[in-house]
Amino acid sequence: MKNIPIPIVAIGPGSQASEDDEMAILNLPSGMATFHQPILPEPEDVEALERAREVLEATLAALRTYRCGDKPKVIELAGVDADNIDLINQAMGEGEVSARLEGDGPVLAQESVLAGVWRVQYLDQWQQVVRDTLEVADIPHFVRQPPNTCKALDLDFDGHPLASGNAPSLLAEIRDAQQAWQPGDDAHVINLSLLPVSEEELALLGERIGVGEVTLLSRGYGNCRIGSTRLRHVWWIKFYNSEDRMILNTVEISDVPAVALAAQEDIDDSAVRLDEILELYR
Repeated sequence: MKNIPIPIVAIGPGSQASEDDEMAILNLPSGMATFHQPILPEPEDVEALERAREVLEATLAALRTYRCGDKPKVIELAGVDADNIDLINQAMGEGEVSARLEGDGPVLAQESVLAGVWRVQYLDQWQQVVRDTLEVADIPHFVRQPPNTCKALDLDFDGHPLASGNAPSLLAEIRDAQQAWQPGDDAHVINLSLLPVSEEELALLGERIGVGEVTLLSRGYGNCRIGSTRLRHVWWIKFYNSEDRMILNTVEISDVPAVALAAQEDIDDSAVRLDEILELYR
């Protein structure tokens, strides 16, 4: 089975703009992606593709009952043949957000044009698909539960050449915010773009909080690249303009950064749109 194309993007330290970059006039993101009705085959051309219609109806039922924060609703695609998969792919399209879980058993996720509907594929160590699903959720399940996160943050700067800089206070703020954060709390955001932080301090920050196994890319308005860290609920987020120049660099303590989540209103709209698509084949 063919893998869904999900880009792998670099997340972490070392991308703070130089003084020259800060003086340049940046081109801000210039467009917002909007929903376009998928181009679908005529009903008579897919009359035999009953399994695809069943999958799409099950997806519609899941969309109608799902509420943000619920456990994801999963539709298995095992045993669905290539022709039926093609129709499902045409109806789903490719949306703005993708995600990847690294590790011995990688997981790939691509949001469809229907917000809140994700194609999620599980790979083996040879990068072959061993499980293929549709998942209805505000974010794929593995993003909320990164498997390898530590609990302690190293704040020892005894004798370190950067002990008198900003890195120790930033790391202390991250530790305090992470320990205090509870489900339902607002995100705690540290805007590195507004702070006098050197490249060396950013590198140290990245070294101490580490690189996690979850990466997300949101392409709805410029690019937003999100990486989990080795600290639970701590994310490194970078926003880029249409020329791939970084315009915002932040560390966020939250469940999942809001920029990656499908909103309830969007999920409700997806149910309406999928119902309209299915009307062609009922």
